[in-house]
Amino acid sequence: MSRTIGLIWAQTREGVIGYQNSIPWRVPEDLANFKDVTWGHPVVMGRRTWDSLPPRFRPLAGRRNIVVTRQTDWAAEGAERAAGVPEALARCAPDPVWIAGGSEIYRAAMDFATDLHVTEIATTVEGDAYAPPIGPEWTPDEPEPWRTSKTGLRFRVRHYTRGRTG
Repeated sequence: MSRTIGLIWAQTREGVIGYQNSIPWRVPEDLANFKDVTWGHPVVMGRRTWDSLPPRFRPLAGRRNIVVTRQTDWAAEGAERAAGVPEALARCAPDPVWIAGGSEIYRAAMDFATDLHVTEIATTVEGDAYAPPIGPEWTPDEPEPWRTSKTGLRFRVRHYTRGRTG
């Protein structure tokens, strides 16, 4: 059995994942899904993503928090610093690991990834951070049906696996 290196994010149809270091929508069901998927596993994120988390949620409970930053003197309680994605992944081996953003970290991790867990949000918003493109090497599972969040936004979760053969 191979190791899971998963990327997990929510995006609009246009691929927006963030604006001004925050998520530009509110879908609590997606946050619950993020927690369910990543619980008990190391989570790798960039320093700006770490900074965007409300202080009461740092570190993410029930998960080893690894923060990728070029700042050699960076430190935060409950987090481990890594200089890059390869170092962060090596620290977690052989355990499954989830990459939690942002866009630079997703792009750096895409070549290592085995799984993508993508929540599609049916909205159009201004954005300055975008999801990496999902190329032909990714095989999608059957999508979940669209659901409506208690906030009124429609969403669905898609799962992709790299190079799966049938």
